[in-house]
Amino acid sequence: MKILFIHQNFPGQYKHLAPLLAARGHECTALTLRVKESMTWRGVRVLPYRLPRRAAQKVHPWLIDLDTKVTRAQACFEAARDLRERGFAPDLILAHPGWGESLFLHDVWPRARIGLYCELHYHANYPHLDFDPEFAAPDPESQALRMRMKNINNHLHFAFADAGISPTRFQAETFPAEFRKRITICHDGIDTAAARPDPEARFALGEQRLTRADEVITFVNRNLEPLRGYHIFMRALPRLLAERPKARVVIVGGDGVSYGAPPPEGKSWKQVFIDEVRGQIPDRDWARVHFTGRIPYARFLTLLQVSRVHVYLTCPFVLGWSLLEAMSCGAAVVASDTAPVREVIRDGETGRLVDFFDREALVGAVCALLDEPRTRDALGRAARRHVTRSHDLRTVCLPAQLDWIDRLTEA
Repeated sequence: MKILFIHQNFPGQYKHLAPLLAARGHECTALTLRVKESMTWRGVRVLPYRLPRRAAQKVHPWLIDLDTKVTRAQACFEAARDLRERGFAPDLILAHPGWGESLFLHDVWPRARIGLYCELHYHANYPHLDFDPEFAAPDPESQALRMRMKNINNHLHFAFADAGISPTRFQAETFPAEFRKRITICHDGIDTAAARPDPEARFALGEQRLTRADEVITFVNRNLEPLRGYHIFMRALPRLLAERPKARVVIVGGDGVSYGAPPPEGKSWKQVFIDEVRGQIPDRDWARVHFTGRIPYARFLTLLQVSRVHVYLTCPFVLGWSLLEAMSCGAAVVASDTAPVREVIRDGETGRLVDFFDREALVGAVCALLDEPRTRDALGRAARRHVTRSHDLRTVCLPAQLDWIDRLTEA
């Protein structure tokens, strides 16, 4: 079978699936903006394409998102048409439609089956609007209209997609009922053999080496931003540091924006909330707060292995892999009591849940776990057990993804 992958940052969510399909003898090709030259990656032929240079043009602000997606879709369409003219005709197209690239591929290959990675369908109300009143839109009524416009790309894809796959129930259920029935819920998978407890782990922090003997509190985002609760965690720091004079707080994440609103011009969200709380924290306590930026994956796993308590906060949105990876490493987790998190954490069984906005409850839950090693260890073991049973890459998720592809191509 000939399979075409579409992802602007290939391999993205196809990191494990694409090479597995190639190893099984399928002819796998990917179109992506990520590479500059054609290459072969783990049996997958990876082909680049380029976005055209366009002069700035005036469009309605609510159409900027769609304009960007159509630009990408046209560039991918032209690359796909070139492939077709060279004799390539995929039987199956697997695409992440979030950036628009796959919008016109049905026009190039109308007989190909198309499976979409369904990450999120935005709602014009709660929870995608109005969850955090601090960041409410100045005109909520018109913001709701803008959110509806943002879904045009999704709706255009629904017309020709044969099926979808979504990593969590929360994400799948954001989609309209008429397409939701075509979505299979299956996580991308956690490599629990790599993300595992290691009592001998050592995390280098400058000249120091943090181990399981140290009181390490971790907080991880791809980018440090309010949608992932960074502001809540930072505002909890003054009391947390005062309560735990021996704790080391390690914060992982970039300075950009992954999903939420941009910060005030000229600043990063990281710095905005450092500036807000720094005056409340004595120098001796601030010296125990460590920002690492983004770090290599192996180093990231080592950090989770030495973490005594891992804090994960998110608005009702896409569930971050880092939570499941922390659980797989056996970390005791304190997380926000929000819908996507409740799918993987049961309060008191596989972690502790606190109200997203309640900083006092967050500090109390972290301190309680730091004081209760037996409870902490039990939660960590149960968390890993849950992930290995329900999200393991090789025994659960990849087999389910292959089954989804079989059903998609046989329909």
